[in-house]
Amino acid sequence: MGNWLEIESSEANIRGYLAVPDAGKGPGVLVCHAWWGLNEFVTGLCDRLAGHGFVALAADMYEGRTATTIDDAQALVDALTSEYSQLVATTALDTLLSQRETSSDRAAAIGFSLGGYWAIWLSVNRPEQVAAVTTFYGAGEGDFAAAEAAYQGHFAPDDEWEPQEWVRSLETAIASAGRDVTFHWYDGAGHWFFEDNRPDAYNADAADLAWERTLSFLHTHLPSEHTT
Repeated sequence: MGNWLEIESSEANIRGYLAVPDAGKGPGVLVCHAWWGLNEFVTGLCDRLAGHGFVALAADMYEGRTATTIDDAQALVDALTSEYSQLVATTALDTLLSQRETSSDRAAAIGFSLGGYWAIWLSVNRPEQVAAVTTFYGAGEGDFAAAEAAYQGHFAPDDEWEPQEWVRSLETAIASAGRDVTFHWYDGAGHWFFEDNRPDAYNADAADLAWERTLSFLHTHLPSEHTT
């Protein structure tokens, strides 16, 4: 359903994956990958979103590299700079909103772990462009008084990578700024529970429920012609 493209900027050429619904147009959703990179899970998610009426774009922060082990993923993250990550995130958002197939002037951002941080970062630093954020087991920080997005989160209570105390403080900060925020907790799940290419972590029941909630959230904040 989707296609690879080059996201051009004055500072770098960034690889991306774009999926468009059969109708040819739809609201935009930016997908921010986990520290594994832009792998088959991410492209598959873009295709799934397109199947529900959204134009989905994922941008590659690793220039084609991916990881399957924690050590390799950590090495990829360690090689990233904040400046380059910000460039990829903002350029991808601009590119998504400039696509002729994108019917919305504001997008949603969905992020996974590392990508959750960047989805939240975009909502604070590009508030006029981000209408909604869904983060899966990824937290962040910022001045949410400047944000205009609604927030949804999917977390595991006993996640060693994203402590509940830190996540609760994020939820409080968003709510205190007057933003719409709902964080869901999935007992028995762990980090990466949504990613079906991680058999050591995938939790089908939690993933199915989180997907239903995500679609409902996106359709509420980015209405599309397709509601199934």
